[in-house]
Amino acid sequence: MGAYEVVTIGASWGALNALRIILGKLPAGFPPAVIVVPHRSKDHEQLLPGLLAESCKLPVHEVDDKDQIAGGNVYLAPSDYHLMLDPSGHFSLSVDEPVRFSRPSIDVTFESVADAFADRAIGIVLTGANEDGSRGLKRISQRGGHAIVQDPATAEVDIMPAAALVAVPDAVVLPLEKIADYLTTLVTREPQIGATT
Repeated sequence: MGAYEVVTIGASWGALNALRIILGKLPAGFPPAVIVVPHRSKDHEQLLPGLLAESCKLPVHEVDDKDQIAGGNVYLAPSDYHLMLDPSGHFSLSVDEPVRFSRPSIDVTFESVADAFADRAIGIVLTGANEDGSRGLKRISQRGGHAIVQDPATAEVDIMPAAALVAVPDAVVLPLEKIADYLTTLVTREPQIGATT
């Protein structure tokens, strides 16, 4: 198996606090690209990138259509667009119908990452009040990627991580505060190869 190149994180209700904890603990120079798909309120869409950047040692970018992915960066799905990634490492945005009442949909992004990166992808499902992300995490696992779920007992709302565990019962389950340390250990066990720059 090659080194992990993409970490994809999905979160809904309680996302800001959970994301700040995880991103704030990732070290500068963290090798993979990190794609963050939160369910965002349009009223607060302009605030989220800045709030995450305040606690993150990695550069935080809100994705524009056709942006190229690069390791060591955090990419934030924009409000009201589905976010996808193609095998060449370019993002695309879509205004297709909401999936599970959500746009961006965590499932849509996870599924595209699974298809583009297979066993070089990590998927993480965090706190949330619906079942978005469970189908996409299953796709990541089926393609040989690594599935992680926040321990529902540590989630602000446990519906989303609980659904992810039903879909991927062998996912690694961790309390929120331990996810970043686990990621850092996981991705630095071997040199990155074939990283997109």
